[in-house]
Amino acid sequence: MSRALRRHPQGSKRGRRGREPKPQAIRPSTRPPRQSDSSSGGGVSSLRPTWALDIISELRKVTWPSAADTRYLTIVVLLVSGAFAIFLGGVDIFFNWFIENTLLR
Repeated sequence: MSRALRRHPQGSKRGRRGREPKPQAIRPSTRPPRQSDSSSGGGVSSLRPTWALDIISELRKVTWPSAADTRYLTIVVLLVSGAFAIFLGGVDIFFNWFIENTLLR
């Protein structure tokens, strides 16, 4: 890839003068404050607490791994755990042998 393409990729969305757009500022929630149960209309949304709605909205933003990624990472975790178990088992056997042959004689 040439240097010019790395600096100015064709698919980039740039402003008029070639500047990158400014990132959006994080703003607090625009959700109106929760009213007490006695003054609410008694709809279904009044049964859900605000924190539950916040959790649901955050979970919609999550990018979940694919099934292939999950399988691959599971295999990696199992292999690393097995190797660590074998290592710790070897250390345990060595210290057991060392104590029996030096301190208990």
